[in-house]
Amino acid sequence: MKKVLTIAGSDSTGGAGLQADLKTFEEYGVFGFSSITSIVTMDPEQGWSHEVTDLGAELLRKQLVSVFAGEGIDALKTGMMASEDNIELASQFIKEYDIEKAVIDPVIACKGTAQILQPKSVEGLKKFLIPNAYVTTPNLIEAGILSGLGDITSVEGMKEAAKIISELGAKNVVVKGGHRLGIDKALDVFYDGQDFFELENELYKTDFNHGAGCTFAAAITAGVAKDLSPLEAAKLAKDFVAAGIKNGVRINKYVGHVWHGAYNKAEDRL
Repeated sequence: MKKVLTIAGSDSTGGAGLQADLKTFEEYGVFGFSSITSIVTMDPEQGWSHEVTDLGAELLRKQLVSVFAGEGIDALKTGMMASEDNIELASQFIKEYDIEKAVIDPVIACKGTAQILQPKSVEGLKKFLIPNAYVTTPNLIEAGILSGLGDITSVEGMKEAAKIISELGAKNVVVKGGHRLGIDKALDVFYDGQDFFELENELYKTDFNHGAGCTFAAAITAGVAKDLSPLEAAKLAKDFVAAGIKNGVRINKYVGHVWHGAYNKAEDRL
């Protein structure tokens, strides 16, 4: 069985972060390990705003030592890193253990807002993690920040951003379009350093999509661990996430989550 690691923040509501990653890994039939960088909480009295509590690099180091004490990791994913120290530490382990299949989800902004959750992480991501990326999966806001292009509103802008991010060292870049693109389909742009591919499926007009980005990156990670090419993994991940959004779960009056078991109809299993 393939072994896959997520280095990410913890979302106690279960929709995003390492919870989303581990659920996705299970659905893909790979064994998931986790190292927690931070705890993400949301305050219903403040409009369900996010707060990130960094657990510190020393605790992250202890977790990573525990994970890598085993027989090897086939692929890993990074998500919300919470600090530059955590970012640099993760890159050290990627290099030390020669992890080829590192999927970097550059979590620095919410997909529904231009609010930067992790402003101090931007330069660290560009310096330490993006150059180690087998695949990186920025949303429109993150792609605009990492590329320096600012607000991206078109497919051509997505392609330009993907090129710039590729030049930082990422082998494959997937820029996620989402609702902010303003078209009637869910469109992502995949770039392998030479060619562009537009990945399309139906756009579901729902707010029950919390965790979609984390789930997408986790699905790519599991896919490449099972020896799919990055493009094949991205295509399957897009279908996996689309099923999760279509069957999203209402959590409260503010938010709904993707249903990670939707693609495999987990609700019907005993």
